[in-house]
Amino acid sequence: MVGQRPDEAPQAHEGPDVPPGEVGASSRGRDAAANHSARVDHNVRWDELDASQQDNNDIVPLTRAEAEQIFGAQVSRPSRVTPFRVVAAQVVLSLVATLAWWLFYKPPGSAALSAFLGGAICWFPGALFAARLRQLSRAGTVLNWMLGEAFKMGATIAMFVAIAFWYHDVLWIPLLVTYLIALKTYWIALAWR
Repeated sequence: MVGQRPDEAPQAHEGPDVPPGEVGASSRGRDAAANHSARVDHNVRWDELDASQQDNNDIVPLTRAEAEQIFGAQVSRPSRVTPFRVVAAQVVLSLVATLAWWLFYKPPGSAALSAFLGGAICWFPGALFAARLRQLSRAGTVLNWMLGEAFKMGATIAMFVAIAFWYHDVLWIPLLVTYLIALKTYWIALAWR
C-alpha cells in the first residue's frame, strides 16, 4: 500500500475513509493517532531488543587450546613478518624497480629518480609508522594504531603533493608503477606469514 512502512501489516479497507456524517478532519485525527501508537509500539520493540542484547554479554574468548584446535597449531606461533621487515622489502623492491627504470627507459636519469621517489612515497611513511609502533609498543592501543595510520596516509599524500609541485621533471608512469610495486609488498608479507 502506498505510504505504508514495510514492517506494518496491510490493513483491510472497508469503504470510504470518512463515514457518512463525519468530517474528514476527525478521520485524519484517528489515522494520526493510530500511526502514532504504531510508532510507539515499534520503538518499544527496539527498546526491548536493545535491553535483551545488553543483558546478553556472555561472550567468552577462546582459550589457547581451543584456538589451536579450531585454527591449527600455527595460531600460537609468532609472526615472522614485522613492520620493519615489510619496510625493508619495500626498499629493496623500490631499488630493484629504480634499477630497471634506469636500464630500460630513455632518458634514464629522470625515470630512475621518479621511480625512486615513487618507492620512497610508499616506504618512508611506512618506516615512520613502524618506528612509532616500536616506540609505543608498551602502550599499543587501537587509538595509537589509528593515529599512526592517519599520519602515514597524511605523509603519503603530502609527499605526492610535494613532488607534484617541486619536482617539475617528474615522470608519472615510473613514479606510480614503482609506488604500486612497493605497495604490493603488504600482500607478499601476508603470504610470508
